[in-house]
Amino acid sequence: MSRAVIIDAVRSPMARGKKTGALAELHPVDLLAQVLRALVERNGIDPGQVDDVLVGCVSQAGEQSATPGRQALLAAGFPVHVPSVTIERKCGSGQQAVEFAAAGIVAGLYDIAIAGGIESMSRVPMGSARMGADPFGPAVRERYPVLVPQGVSAELVADKWRLSRRQLDEYSARSHERAAAARSAGALAAEIVSVRVPGEAGTVAVTEDETIRPGTTVERLAELAPAFGTDEFRERFPGLEWKVTAGNSSQITDGASALLLMSEDAAARLGLRPRARILASSVIGDDPTLMLTGPIPVTRRVLDRSGLAIGAIDAFEVNEAFASVPLAWQAELGVPDGKLNPRGGAIALGHPLGASGARLMTTLVHHLEQTGGRLGLQTMCEAGGMANATIIEVLR
Repeated sequence: MSRAVIIDAVRSPMARGKKTGALAELHPVDLLAQVLRALVERNGIDPGQVDDVLVGCVSQAGEQSATPGRQALLAAGFPVHVPSVTIERKCGSGQQAVEFAAAGIVAGLYDIAIAGGIESMSRVPMGSARMGADPFGPAVRERYPVLVPQGVSAELVADKWRLSRRQLDEYSARSHERAAAARSAGALAAEIVSVRVPGEAGTVAVTEDETIRPGTTVERLAELAPAFGTDEFRERFPGLEWKVTAGNSSQITDGASALLLMSEDAAARLGLRPRARILASSVIGDDPTLMLTGPIPVTRRVLDRSGLAIGAIDAFEVNEAFASVPLAWQAELGVPDGKLNPRGGAIALGHPLGASGARLMTTLVHHLEQTGGRLGLQTMCEAGGMANATIIEVLR
């Protein structure tokens, strides 16, 4: 049985997901196409050898509605015989794409696969795919009479783990501080591919993340009002102290990411050096009202599956959907601060929904390589109370 290895991992710069964002003038298909083209070109592979392109995308509406990976690979100049599939497991879509690609390689379905994700939140706003619809139905609502938006779930998590507003803001300021430090040291440059954006004044090359705010302080974050305490939810949860703000939540973002995976045999045949391999992965469901707590049990499950102790892991990427998510995870698992999101996370780098899972893995691979680490664990909370976890090993 051939193992799945990661040959390369790249991402676009992260841009603010609004009309004035650096990538807002770029169609999501063209954004992903540039990342796909850069991935195959920098590894010198014939794109016609790719067996499948697996792409995470959450808002499959409008410009992201026609199997965006298929359109992107055509835009990137791949031969027409290369197929694509779109994967939607909410915020974990890009991570699930990587896990499905790895599973396909191990099963012998693929020799070479590209896995990644795309989300242009400036052009296809969050919730576009279900606009005006009730996604739950009466039977689910009967079983779970209290179903709330994720921001309210983040409040419930903060309340359950007794996280103060100051703790949330301190964590968020640290996310920006770490991301800014990584960028200043040149540590992020290796994972980012330049993206060209056409405009009235000509084409502009976007080369750096737009989302990082150096100099973010706890004091400035403390000035922001809670974002989710509407009258409806204040009545429903009368004892709740509302703490979740735009500043201690992930940013709405445009971005794309992609990883090149192969069987060990294919890598040897092509003369390519594997950079990492997938050691173990798992997915789990959890309380759909708390919704964001799945990373805790799925981390324990993937560690059990791998036979590794948590202390053996050199770095953890826990998606910063809201600051309460990694803080609750850390409280349960006891991971030191220095190992948790060492380059910052979605609070600073942004959260382009379908692309985030692939972005986190891209960052994790590069961080481990640059710091001499060997083992990394990535986990993401997902709407509906789900979570993925993956353990990778960097190869040298």
